[in-house]
Amino acid sequence: MSRRRLFSWGRAAHARAALASASPAGRLSSPRPPDHRAGPALYISAHCRKISPTHPQIHPRTIAVSSRLEREAARRRTFAIISHPDAGKTTLTEKLLLFGGAIQMAGSVKARKASRHATSDWMAMERERGISVTTSVMQFPYRDRVVNLLDTPGHQDFSEDTYRVLTAVDSALVVIDAAKGVEAQTRKLMDVCRMRATPVMTFINKMDREALHPLDVMADIEQHLQIECAPMTWPIGMGSTFKGTYDLLHKQLHLFSATHGGRIQSGIVIHGVDDPQLDEYLGDQAEQLRMDLALLEEAGTPFDEARYLKGELTPVFFGSAINNFGVREMLDMFVEFAPGPQPRPAATRVVEPGEEAFSGVVFKIQANMDKAHRDRMAFLRICSGTFTRGMRLKHHRTGKDVTVANATIFMAQDRTGVEEAFPGDIIGIPNHGTIKIGDTFTEKEVLKFVGIPNFAPEHFRRVRLKNPLKAKQLQKGLEQLAEEGAVQLFRPLVNNDYILGAVGVLQFDVIVARLADEYGVDAVYEGVGTHTARWVHCEDKKIFADFQDYHRGELAVDAEGALAYLAPNPWRLESAMERYPKVEFRTTREIS
Repeated sequence: MSRRRLFSWGRAAHARAALASASPAGRLSSPRPPDHRAGPALYISAHCRKISPTHPQIHPRTIAVSSRLEREAARRRTFAIISHPDAGKTTLTEKLLLFGGAIQMAGSVKARKASRHATSDWMAMERERGISVTTSVMQFPYRDRVVNLLDTPGHQDFSEDTYRVLTAVDSALVVIDAAKGVEAQTRKLMDVCRMRATPVMTFINKMDREALHPLDVMADIEQHLQIECAPMTWPIGMGSTFKGTYDLLHKQLHLFSATHGGRIQSGIVIHGVDDPQLDEYLGDQAEQLRMDLALLEEAGTPFDEARYLKGELTPVFFGSAINNFGVREMLDMFVEFAPGPQPRPAATRVVEPGEEAFSGVVFKIQANMDKAHRDRMAFLRICSGTFTRGMRLKHHRTGKDVTVANATIFMAQDRTGVEEAFPGDIIGIPNHGTIKIGDTFTEKEVLKFVGIPNFAPEHFRRVRLKNPLKAKQLQKGLEQLAEEGAVQLFRPLVNNDYILGAVGVLQFDVIVARLADEYGVDAVYEGVGTHTARWVHCEDKKIFADFQDYHRGELAVDAEGALAYLAPNPWRLESAMERYPKVEFRTTREIS
């Protein structure tokens, strides 16, 4: 092993020590108080980390489970998979479902022309392009656990949907391409995870191809994602010389063999590095493995469950998702150590998952999951209590009581009616236009869960109809699709234009394709002179009225009626902020 590689990891260790010494708690500095101009990670942090000082993370193995509700909650594992495009996230998702027995055959998203497609890529556009552009929710059992998996968009032009999903999970799995290391989108998503102190596991994928040295990959993770690495498995070679991995936790060797057809690979297990068969199977690589393990024993970071649960340390696994290799070891550890349902902050108090009264929050809306029925589904994260079919719940934004008789659980686009569901579960509630992102449903108490925001869009388009007779269909389609939260719909005060705002430009292609496919509307885009958007607010009504008169041509309302300033360029925004210092220009808006 080269001194350069050892030094690379050593520099990461020195950086960790320097960061630790700079903070009284031995960690990176705590986030600042809420800032209405802050980015997504800081915003979510301000609304979610408030529970950590007095509500440490609940680990299922440390709870005295005295009731069925507590037992079922302790079985739940709700997590999101995040990565940069093409790191193999959707393929890994398929393999997790394969090991969980939810599917019999895994389909590679790269084979666009093949007869099958990835289970989580269910939208027509996803199947056509071989990418994920919307979040899929899937539930499957594994080793007496119930796993709720949220597969987030992997395309570079992801959306607000991705940020928002991270408010609905208790942990995350990061997938990294072994040949590329940490990439831009992974950094953005890890910012949110780090600020929320979300426990994270890491799967370094594609070891069967030429890759960076594992020490270099871990140094890259520690430097750019600001989290310590604790290797749980260790690769033997890479690319054409990849022979398998050594399980440091169980002291076992797993030999690699490429598989075909996406079926589960069983492999061969050898116990201990002193097993005489080690040299027989690995040849010259056996001695290198022994040297690597000796180095890890002396200088590596050991796994610490408490630090993992605090989001300070990530267990690292190496493998090849497309060949089913290394996935089982990671999944076994995930269901053993990942946290169960955690307390959730509401406006008035913190809600514990073991409370008997039901409560849940909507974090996603999906329109037309079944095009034939023109339906919309609200994805609800259960925060406390037990859901039972037919129970009567209070919808707090509207003040109405509703009977939920046909809730569902998901396997991508496939649905199953649910009789019971527990904290951590994600259920779907049919939505006829009355449910919005951020809505709270409870059995008794009036609650409003916080920390589910809208984010200021970065790209804008004006929508135009090819056929003016389809105006009603266009309005309905845009309103329904905007309810999903991937794009935002703005209506200027001075005209009847439809202006869409998005975090990533791919969402504009998605909207046009779905308008045509699901609503029969042919629409095109025009450029619009908008650089950025800010939600505006002012306590002084006279000043605010003067501001609105002066900037009337640049003001619009969003889908919820909130007033927004659509700045044509950065200088105009800066000028408005200087001219009206008492007006708040917000980059985020808590969903009401």
